[in-house]
Amino acid sequence: MKREFGSFGEFAAHLLELQVTEAIALRKGLDRVGALIERSAKAEIGFYQGAVGEFAAWEPLADSTEAEKARLGFEPDAPLLRTGDLRESIGHEVGGLEVVTGSTSDVMVYQELGDEKLPPRAVLGPAAIHNADRIEAILGTAAISGLIGADRIHEALGYDMDIGK
Repeated sequence: MKREFGSFGEFAAHLLELQVTEAIALRKGLDRVGALIERSAKAEIGFYQGAVGEFAAWEPLADSTEAEKARLGFEPDAPLLRTGDLRESIGHEVGGLEVVTGSTSDVMVYQELGDEKLPPRAVLGPAAIHNADRIEAILGTAAISGLIGADRIHEALGYDMDIGK
């Protein structure tokens, strides 16, 4: 769609409008990306994970850990899952033009990275890797939406871009 401007002022106003709509669209896209990684990371808790990218496959829980979990009445053979608190500590926040997906629990740091006694059982990094194609599509669509308008994208593709949130 060709657009003509009656003055440089009109053109400048149009560029300013594009800047604002682009930022809004990107923030919405980043929120969707954060929610996607959050859901994926939460779904990994309680199940052994294979290697992905630079992240190693999860080692089996130690016999002593399984014995303690059984004694306390927690589900056996469910790594990182006891009460569900660790899973529920995962969330995301959008600020400016970035999204952070993480955990409010210090325990997640040790699980994600491991230490001298604990092998790493990463959930956040692998969740991002598993969803790389979807993340790229969401952010690409958001960028285009901000530049040409979401209504035009919806019309051109024939469906609502919010489906599958």
